[in-house]
Amino acid sequence: MKIHEYQGKKIFSDYDMPVQDGYTFDNIDKAEEVIKRVMVDFKTSDVVVKAQIHAGGRGKGGGVKYSPNFDSALKNSKDILGMNLITHQTGENGQKVKKVFITEAFNIKKEFYAAITLDRSTGMDVFMVSSEGGVEIEKVAQENPEKIEKVWIDPLLGMKNFQARKLAFSIGLTGESFKSAMIIFLKMYKCYQQTDATIVEVNPLIITDENKVIVLDTKMNFDDNALFRQKKIKEMRDLDEEDPMEIEAGKFNLNYIKLDGNVGCMVNGAGLAMATMDIIKLAGGDPANFLDVGGTANAETVKNGFRIILSDKNVKAILINIFGGIVRCDRVANGVIEAVKELGLEVPVVVRLEGTNAKEAQVILKESGVSVIPAIGMKDAAEKVVKASLKS
Repeated sequence: MKIHEYQGKKIFSDYDMPVQDGYTFDNIDKAEEVIKRVMVDFKTSDVVVKAQIHAGGRGKGGGVKYSPNFDSALKNSKDILGMNLITHQTGENGQKVKKVFITEAFNIKKEFYAAITLDRSTGMDVFMVSSEGGVEIEKVAQENPEKIEKVWIDPLLGMKNFQARKLAFSIGLTGESFKSAMIIFLKMYKCYQQTDATIVEVNPLIITDENKVIVLDTKMNFDDNALFRQKKIKEMRDLDEEDPMEIEAGKFNLNYIKLDGNVGCMVNGAGLAMATMDIIKLAGGDPANFLDVGGTANAETVKNGFRIILSDKNVKAILINIFGGIVRCDRVANGVIEAVKELGLEVPVVVRLEGTNAKEAQVILKESGVSVIPAIGMKDAAEKVVKASLKS
Protein backbone atom coordinates (compact mmCIF):
# COMPACT_ATOMS: atom_id res chain seq x y z
CA MET A 1 0.00 0.00 0.00
CA LYS A 2 1.19 3.49 -0.86
CA ILE A 3 0.50 6.75 0.93
CA HIS A 4 0.89 10.44 0.10
CA GLU A 5 3.84 12.64 0.99
CA TYR A 6 1.93 14.56 3.66
CA GLN A 7 0.90 11.28 5.30
CA GLY A 8 4.47 10.02 5.29
CA LYS A 9 5.61 13.23 6.93
CA LYS A 10 3.00 12.78 9.65
CA ILE A 11 4.46 9.34 10.37
CA PHE A 12 7.99 10.76 10.33
CA SER A 13 6.92 13.47 12.78
CA ASP A 14 5.57 10.77 15.09
CA TYR A 15 9.12 9.39 15.14
CA ASP A 16 10.45 12.86 15.98
CA MET A 17 12.13 13.50 12.62
CA PRO A 18 12.36 17.10 11.32
CA VAL A 19 10.17 17.49 8.23
CA GLN A 20 9.03 20.20 5.83
CA ASP A 21 5.56 20.50 7.31
CA GLY A 22 2.31 22.08 6.19
CA TYR A 23 -1.40 21.55 5.58
CA THR A 24 -3.55 20.07 2.81
CA PHE A 25 -6.79 20.95 1.05
CA ASP A 26 -8.95 19.20 -1.54
CA ASN A 27 -11.33 22.07 -2.28
CA ILE A 28 -10.07 25.28 -3.90
CA ASP A 29 -12.41 27.29 -1.66
CA LYS A 30 -10.15 26.32 1.25
CA ALA A 31 -6.90 27.29 -0.47
CA GLU A 32 -6.71 30.84 0.90
CA GLU A 33 -7.32 29.67 4.45
CA VAL A 34 -4.67 26.95 4.24
CA ILE A 35 -2.03 29.21 2.66
CA LYS A 36 -2.53 31.85 5.35
CA ARG A 37 -2.41 29.20 8.06
CA VAL A 38 0.94 27.91 6.82
CA MET A 39 2.36 31.43 6.62
CA VAL A 40 1.24 32.23 10.17
CA ASP A 41 2.08 28.90 11.84
CA PHE A 42 5.52 28.62 10.25
CA LYS A 43 6.28 32.35 10.27
CA THR A 44 7.03 32.53 6.56
CA SER A 45 6.02 34.68 3.61
CA ASP A 46 6.93 32.10 0.97
CA VAL A 47 5.57 28.58 0.61
CA VAL A 48 5.72 25.54 -1.66
CA VAL A 49 2.60 24.19 -3.38
CA LYS A 50 2.76 20.42 -3.89
CA ALA A 51 0.45 18.07 -5.77
CA GLN A 52 -0.35 14.90 -3.83
CA ILE A 53 -0.39 11.81 -6.03
CA HIS A 54 1.17 8.36 -5.64
CA ALA A 55 4.01 8.99 -8.07
CA GLY A 56 7.45 10.51 -8.19
CA GLY A 57 8.69 13.17 -10.57
CA ARG A 58 5.97 15.63 -9.59
CA GLY A 59 8.29 18.62 -9.87
CA LYS A 60 9.25 17.89 -13.47
CA GLY A 61 5.59 17.46 -14.34
CA GLY A 62 4.65 20.87 -12.93
CA GLY A 63 3.17 19.56 -9.70
CA VAL A 64 5.54 21.33 -7.29
CA LYS A 65 5.76 25.12 -7.32
CA TYR A 66 7.75 27.51 -5.15
CA SER A 67 5.56 30.50 -4.31
CA PRO A 68 7.30 33.66 -3.01
CA ASN A 69 4.07 35.30 -1.79
CA PHE A 70 0.38 34.73 -1.10
CA ASP A 71 -0.85 35.66 -4.58
CA SER A 72 1.53 33.29 -6.35
CA ALA A 73 0.68 30.52 -3.88
CA LEU A 74 -3.03 30.96 -4.59
CA LYS A 75 -2.48 30.96 -8.35
CA ASN A 76 -0.29 27.87 -8.18
CA SER A 77 -2.87 26.13 -5.99
CA LYS A 78 -5.60 26.81 -8.57
CA ASP A 79 -3.36 25.57 -11.38
CA ILE A 80 -2.32 22.36 -9.60
CA LEU A 81 -5.57 21.21 -7.96
CA GLY A 82 -7.50 19.25 -10.58
CA MET A 83 -4.66 19.14 -13.10
CA ASN A 84 -3.80 15.92 -14.90
CA LEU A 85 -0.25 15.40 -13.72
CA ILE A 86 1.98 13.31 -15.97
CA THR A 87 5.28 11.99 -14.65
CA HIS A 88 7.62 9.14 -15.53
CA GLN A 89 5.77 7.01 -12.97
CA THR A 90 2.15 7.79 -13.94
CA GLY A 91 2.49 6.83 -17.57
CA GLU A 92 1.13 8.85 -20.47
CA ASN A 93 -2.41 8.94 -19.04
CA GLY A 94 -1.27 10.84 -15.95
CA GLN A 95 -3.08 11.17 -12.64
CA LYS A 96 -5.64 13.77 -11.60
CA VAL A 97 -4.56 15.85 -8.61
CA LYS A 98 -7.29 15.76 -5.95
CA LYS A 99 -5.29 17.03 -2.99
CA VAL A 100 -2.70 19.80 -2.57
CA PHE A 101 -0.10 20.18 0.19
CA ILE A 102 1.03 23.69 1.16
CA THR A 103 4.35 23.63 3.00
CA GLU A 104 6.91 25.96 4.47
CA ALA A 105 9.84 26.85 2.21
CA PHE A 106 13.53 26.44 3.04
CA ASN A 107 16.74 27.89 1.64
CA ILE A 108 18.58 24.78 0.49
CA LYS A 109 22.35 24.52 0.75
CA LYS A 110 22.71 20.84 -0.21
CA GLU A 111 20.45 17.90 -1.15
CA PHE A 112 20.92 14.21 -0.34
CA TYR A 113 19.11 10.92 -0.90
CA ALA A 114 18.29 8.26 1.71
CA ALA A 115 16.20 5.09 1.52
CA ILE A 116 15.64 1.72 3.16
CA THR A 117 14.21 -1.44 1.65
CA LEU A 118 14.64 -5.21 1.81
CA ASP A 119 17.47 -6.83 -0.13
CA ARG A 120 15.92 -10.20 -0.91
CA SER A 121 19.22 -11.64 -2.16
CA THR A 122 20.73 -11.35 1.33
CA GLY A 123 17.60 -11.46 3.50
CA MET A 124 18.75 -8.20 5.07
CA ASP A 125 17.57 -4.60 4.98
CA VAL A 126 19.68 -2.26 2.87
CA PHE A 127 20.07 1.41 3.80
CA MET A 128 21.20 3.57 0.86
CA VAL A 129 22.38 7.18 0.85
CA SER A 130 23.77 9.44 -1.85
CA SER A 131 25.16 12.93 -2.14
CA GLU A 132 23.13 13.23 -5.36
CA GLY A 133 19.74 14.07 -3.86
CA GLY A 134 16.78 15.67 -5.59
CA VAL A 135 17.19 13.59 -8.76
CA GLU A 136 16.02 10.16 -9.88
CA ILE A 137 18.08 7.61 -7.96
CA GLU A 138 17.82 5.20 -10.92
CA LYS A 139 19.76 7.72 -13.00
CA VAL A 140 22.43 8.06 -10.32
CA ALA A 141 22.73 4.26 -10.04
CA GLN A 142 23.22 3.99 -13.79
CA GLU A 143 25.56 6.92 -14.37
CA ASN A 144 27.35 7.36 -11.01
CA PRO A 145 26.96 4.14 -8.95
CA GLU A 146 30.00 5.07 -6.86
CA LYS A 147 27.95 7.93 -5.37
CA ILE A 148 25.56 5.52 -3.66
CA GLU A 149 26.68 4.16 -0.29
CA LYS A 150 24.95 1.08 1.13
CA VAL A 151 24.95 -0.70 4.45
CA TRP A 152 23.19 -4.00 5.10
CA ILE A 153 21.30 -4.37 8.37
CA ASP A 154 20.28 -7.61 10.05
CA PRO A 155 16.57 -7.05 10.85
CA LEU A 156 16.93 -9.16 14.01
CA LEU A 157 19.73 -6.96 15.34
CA GLY A 158 18.53 -3.60 14.07
CA MET A 159 20.58 -0.63 12.95
CA LYS A 160 23.68 0.25 14.96
CA ASN A 161 25.29 3.63 15.57
CA PHE A 162 28.41 2.75 13.60
CA GLN A 163 26.25 2.07 10.52
CA ALA A 164 24.54 5.44 10.84
CA ARG A 165 27.94 7.10 11.23
CA LYS A 166 29.24 5.37 8.10
CA LEU A 167 26.26 6.62 6.07
CA ALA A 168 26.52 10.20 7.33
CA PHE A 169 30.28 10.24 6.71
CA SER A 170 29.90 8.84 3.18
CA ILE A 171 27.88 11.86 2.03
CA GLY A 172 30.40 14.32 3.40
CA LEU A 173 28.59 15.63 6.45
CA THR A 174 30.45 17.18 9.38
CA GLY A 175 29.77 18.83 12.72
CA GLU A 176 26.17 19.29 13.82
CA SER A 177 24.84 18.23 10.40
CA PHE A 178 26.68 14.93 10.79
CA LYS A 179 25.12 14.32 14.22
CA SER A 180 21.63 15.32 13.03
CA ALA A 181 21.80 13.02 9.99
CA MET A 182 22.94 10.12 12.18
CA ILE A 183 19.93 10.57 14.45
CA ILE A 184 17.58 10.83 11.45
CA PHE A 185 19.00 7.64 9.90
CA LEU A 186 18.50 5.70 13.13
CA LYS A 187 14.93 6.97 13.47
CA MET A 188 14.22 6.23 9.81
CA TYR A 189 15.17 2.60 10.34
CA LYS A 190 13.07 2.37 13.50
CA CYS A 191 10.12 3.81 11.55
CA TYR A 192 10.75 1.38 8.67
CA GLN A 193 10.66 -1.64 10.98
CA GLN A 194 7.81 -0.66 13.27
CA THR A 195 5.41 0.36 10.48
CA ASP A 196 5.95 -2.79 8.36
CA ALA A 197 7.15 -0.61 5.49
CA THR A 198 8.53 -2.15 2.32
CA ILE A 199 10.31 1.07 1.39
CA VAL A 200 11.06 4.32 3.19
CA GLU A 201 12.58 6.97 0.95
CA VAL A 202 13.66 10.56 1.53
CA ASN A 203 14.47 12.52 -1.62
CA PRO A 204 15.74 15.00 -0.90
CA LEU A 205 17.09 15.19 2.60
CA ILE A 206 18.40 18.75 2.78
CA ILE A 207 20.79 20.96 4.70
CA THR A 208 19.44 24.49 5.03
CA ASP A 209 21.43 27.72 5.08
CA GLU A 210 21.17 27.48 8.87
CA ASN A 211 22.80 23.99 8.71
CA LYS A 212 19.62 22.23 9.80
CA VAL A 213 18.96 18.76 8.35
CA ILE A 214 15.35 18.49 7.13
CA VAL A 215 13.27 15.79 5.42
CA LEU A 216 11.92 17.63 2.36
CA ASP A 217 10.05 14.81 0.65
CA THR A 218 8.99 11.31 1.64
CA LYS A 219 7.84 8.11 0.04
CA MET A 220 6.52 5.16 2.03
CA ASN A 221 5.09 1.83 0.87
CA PHE A 222 3.74 -0.82 3.22
CA ASP A 223 3.28 -4.58 3.28
CA ASP A 224 -0.41 -5.23 2.54
CA ASN A 225 -0.24 -8.47 4.52
CA ALA A 226 0.74 -6.58 7.69
CA LEU A 227 -1.98 -3.92 7.56
CA PHE A 228 -4.10 -5.87 10.05
CA ARG A 229 -1.69 -4.67 12.74
CA GLN A 230 -1.18 -1.19 11.26
CA LYS A 231 -4.71 0.15 11.61
CA LYS A 232 -3.75 3.84 11.56
CA ILE A 233 -1.74 3.36 8.39
CA LYS A 234 -4.51 1.33 6.78
CA GLU A 235 -6.84 4.29 7.28
CA MET A 236 -4.49 6.38 5.12
CA ARG A 237 -5.31 4.34 2.02
CA ASP A 238 -6.48 6.54 -0.86
CA LEU A 239 -8.61 4.52 -3.26
CA ASP A 240 -8.65 7.39 -5.77
CA GLU A 241 -4.97 6.69 -6.39
CA GLU A 242 -5.42 2.99 -7.10
CA ASP A 243 -6.53 1.11 -10.20
CA PRO A 244 -10.31 0.44 -9.95
CA MET A 245 -9.82 -3.10 -11.24
CA GLU A 246 -7.26 -3.85 -8.54
CA ILE A 247 -9.66 -2.53 -5.91
CA GLU A 248 -12.47 -4.69 -7.29
CA ALA A 249 -10.21 -7.75 -7.33
CA GLY A 250 -9.31 -7.17 -3.70
CA LYS A 251 -12.99 -7.48 -2.74
CA PHE A 252 -12.88 -11.11 -3.91
CA ASN A 253 -9.43 -11.86 -2.45
CA LEU A 254 -7.88 -11.95 -5.90
CA ASN A 255 -4.34 -10.71 -6.45
CA TYR A 256 -4.55 -8.61 -9.60
CA ILE A 257 -2.15 -6.18 -11.25
CA LYS A 258 -2.96 -4.58 -14.58
CA LEU A 259 -0.28 -4.63 -17.28
CA ASP A 260 -0.07 -3.19 -20.79
CA GLY A 261 -0.52 -6.33 -22.93
CA ASN A 262 -3.53 -8.04 -24.52
CA VAL A 263 -3.35 -11.63 -23.18
CA GLY A 264 -5.39 -12.03 -20.00
CA CYS A 265 -4.01 -14.50 -17.45
CA MET A 266 -5.83 -16.42 -14.72
CA VAL A 267 -3.49 -18.58 -12.65
CA ASN A 268 -3.39 -20.11 -9.17
CA GLY A 269 -0.20 -19.32 -7.29
CA ALA A 270 2.11 -16.33 -7.64
CA GLY A 271 5.07 -18.38 -8.86
CA LEU A 272 3.03 -20.08 -11.57
CA ALA A 273 1.54 -16.72 -12.52
CA MET A 274 5.02 -15.24 -13.03
CA ALA A 275 6.10 -18.28 -15.05
CA THR A 276 2.94 -18.01 -17.15
CA MET A 277 3.63 -14.38 -17.99
CA ASP A 278 7.22 -15.29 -18.92
CA ILE A 279 6.21 -18.08 -21.28
CA ILE A 280 3.59 -15.84 -22.94
CA LYS A 281 6.38 -13.35 -23.63
CA LEU A 282 8.60 -16.14 -24.99
CA ALA A 283 5.77 -17.18 -27.30
CA GLY A 284 5.64 -13.65 -28.72
CA GLY A 285 2.70 -12.34 -26.69
CA ASP A 286 2.25 -9.66 -24.08
CA PRO A 287 0.45 -10.32 -20.76
CA ALA A 288 -2.43 -7.98 -19.91
CA ASN A 289 -2.35 -8.71 -16.20
CA PHE A 290 -1.08 -10.68 -13.25
CA LEU A 291 -4.01 -12.53 -11.67
CA ASP A 292 -3.51 -15.07 -8.91
CA VAL A 293 -6.83 -16.65 -7.89
CA GLY A 294 -5.20 -18.44 -4.95
CA GLY A 295 -4.92 -22.04 -3.90
CA THR A 296 -8.63 -22.57 -3.18
CA ALA A 297 -10.09 -21.37 -6.46
CA ASN A 298 -13.71 -22.41 -7.10
CA ALA A 299 -16.45 -21.65 -9.61
CA GLU A 300 -17.28 -18.28 -8.04
CA THR A 301 -13.60 -17.29 -7.90
CA VAL A 302 -13.15 -18.12 -11.57
CA LYS A 303 -16.23 -16.09 -12.56
CA ASN A 304 -15.02 -13.08 -10.61
CA GLY A 305 -11.59 -13.46 -12.19
CA PHE A 306 -13.17 -13.40 -15.64
CA ARG A 307 -15.08 -10.23 -14.81
CA ILE A 308 -11.93 -8.48 -13.66
CA ILE A 309 -9.90 -9.54 -16.71
CA LEU A 310 -12.63 -8.56 -19.18
CA SER A 311 -13.00 -5.11 -17.66
CA ASP A 312 -9.72 -4.41 -19.48
CA LYS A 313 -10.74 -3.59 -23.04
CA ASN A 314 -7.25 -4.41 -24.33
CA VAL A 315 -7.69 -8.13 -23.63
CA LYS A 316 -7.93 -10.13 -26.89
CA ALA A 317 -7.57 -13.65 -25.44
CA ILE A 318 -7.48 -15.32 -22.02
CA LEU A 319 -5.24 -18.09 -20.73
CA ILE A 320 -6.42 -20.11 -17.73
CA ASN A 321 -3.47 -21.99 -16.29
CA ILE A 322 -4.40 -23.95 -13.16
CA PHE A 323 -2.41 -26.58 -11.29
CA GLY A 324 -4.68 -28.65 -9.10
CA GLY A 325 -2.98 -29.18 -5.77
CA ILE A 326 -5.41 -28.06 -3.11
CA VAL A 327 -7.86 -26.85 -5.72
CA ARG A 328 -9.64 -29.47 -7.84
CA CYS A 329 -9.48 -29.01 -11.60
CA ASP A 330 -13.08 -30.19 -12.06
CA ARG A 331 -14.27 -27.29 -9.88
CA VAL A 332 -12.27 -24.86 -11.99
CA ALA A 333 -13.72 -26.37 -15.15
CA ASN A 334 -17.26 -25.87 -13.83
CA GLY A 335 -16.36 -22.27 -13.01
CA VAL A 336 -15.10 -21.71 -16.55
CA ILE A 337 -18.30 -23.11 -18.00
CA GLU A 338 -20.49 -20.97 -15.75
CA ALA A 339 -18.47 -17.85 -16.55
CA VAL A 340 -18.58 -18.41 -20.30
CA LYS A 341 -22.34 -18.97 -20.24
CA GLU A 342 -23.09 -16.11 -17.85
CA LEU A 343 -20.76 -13.47 -19.29
CA GLY A 344 -21.10 -14.39 -22.94
CA LEU A 345 -17.39 -14.20 -23.65
CA GLU A 346 -16.42 -12.75 -27.01
CA VAL A 347 -12.70 -13.45 -26.71
CA PRO A 348 -11.05 -16.87 -27.12
CA VAL A 349 -10.23 -18.77 -23.93
CA VAL A 350 -7.35 -21.26 -23.70
CA VAL A 351 -7.50 -23.67 -20.75
CA ARG A 352 -4.63 -25.69 -19.32
CA LEU A 353 -5.54 -27.77 -16.25
CA GLU A 354 -3.11 -30.14 -14.55
CA GLY A 355 -3.15 -32.00 -11.24
CA THR A 356 -6.05 -33.15 -9.05
CA ASN A 357 -9.02 -34.34 -11.17
CA ALA A 358 -7.49 -32.94 -14.37
CA LYS A 359 -8.89 -35.78 -16.49
CA GLU A 360 -12.38 -35.26 -15.06
CA ALA A 361 -12.04 -31.55 -15.83
CA GLN A 362 -11.16 -32.24 -19.46
CA VAL A 363 -14.28 -34.39 -19.82
CA ILE A 364 -16.45 -31.69 -18.24
CA LEU A 365 -15.13 -29.03 -20.63
CA LYS A 366 -15.45 -31.30 -23.66
CA GLU A 367 -19.06 -32.23 -22.91
CA SER A 368 -20.14 -28.71 -21.88
CA GLY A 369 -20.53 -27.34 -25.37
CA VAL A 370 -18.73 -24.11 -24.47
CA SER A 371 -16.13 -22.80 -26.87
CA VAL A 372 -12.78 -23.13 -25.13
CA ILE A 373 -9.40 -24.16 -26.50
CA PRO A 374 -7.79 -27.02 -24.54
CA ALA A 375 -4.02 -27.07 -24.06
CA ILE A 376 -1.56 -29.67 -22.83
CA GLY A 377 1.43 -28.16 -21.08
CA MET A 378 2.43 -24.53 -20.62
CA LYS A 379 4.27 -24.20 -23.93
CA ASP A 380 1.25 -25.43 -25.87
CA ALA A 381 -1.05 -23.13 -23.88
CA ALA A 382 1.11 -20.06 -24.45
CA GLU A 383 1.45 -20.66 -28.18
CA LYS A 384 -2.30 -21.17 -28.56
CA VAL A 385 -3.34 -18.09 -26.58
CA VAL A 386 -0.86 -15.84 -28.40
CA LYS A 387 -2.11 -17.13 -31.74
CA ALA A 388 -5.72 -16.59 -30.67
CA SER A 389 -4.95 -13.02 -29.50
CA LEU A 390 -3.58 -12.15 -32.93
CA LYS A 391 -6.70 -13.40 -34.69
CA SER A 392 -9.27 -11.67 -32.50
